[in-house]
Amino acid sequence: QYASPRELRKNLPSDKKVIAFQCRNPIHKAHYQLLLQAQKTIPDSTILVHPTCGPTQPGDIDGFQRHQTYEVLQEELNDNRLMWAYLPYSMMMAGPREAIQHMVLRKNFGATHFIIGRDMAGTKSTRTGDDFYGPFDAQDFAKKYEKELGIEVVPSAEMVYTEEMGYVPKEEAKEKGLKLLKLSGTEFRRRLKGGEDIPEWFAFPNVVDLLRQRFQPEKEQVDIQIKTGSASSEQHVSN
Repeated sequence: QYASPRELRKNLPSDKKVIAFQCRNPIHKAHYQLLLQAQKTIPDSTILVHPTCGPTQPGDIDGFQRHQTYEVLQEELNDNRLMWAYLPYSMMMAGPREAIQHMVLRKNFGATHFIIGRDMAGTKSTRTGDDFYGPFDAQDFAKKYEKELGIEVVPSAEMVYTEEMGYVPKEEAKEKGLKLLKLSGTEFRRRLKGGEDIPEWFAFPNVVDLLRQRFQPEKEQVDIQIKTGSASSEQHVSN
């Protein structure tokens, strides 16, 4: 299920640059547009989608269900510009230093470039609740050492959805005065829990369907499992 560095390097195209993308959450449409934008900045490249599937922060989607969302999305997109592999790694939320670690890991897996987004591996202060690191600390720190590490940093553009042009980089939307449509993570989870509609511009339908199962009330989940005759429901009933 998890390819070793040697196994993955054998499957990467030898005649293209490889841009690795790390994430610890389900991939939504803004992430996908970010990947396409990154590929435009590096000609003749392929994207290696390489999410971590171990424990992250309390409240995050668990690794098993995240892995499921990646699998259904890979099938739904069927995009030959992307390659998929998974990393059994537990996020430390150590900010810039962890960004360096991810660069080293992805270089071992065959990547030539690595996408670093805003506040990568960031965390909150336990005293104030504010971001512990600056939004671009990880990018700046990684750029400082990219030559020594032998893997280049690709700063990720923040993609936003606009009524007029769909997804565009945030700076472009600002320059053109476009109207933004927004959906926060908190609101997204609230709608999942409540069974409310999720805008198609925000998330992929198959990913939403999987995530709704996580947010269903426990009794409803058990009823569904019993009706489908799953092994887990048999164990639940026997208890």
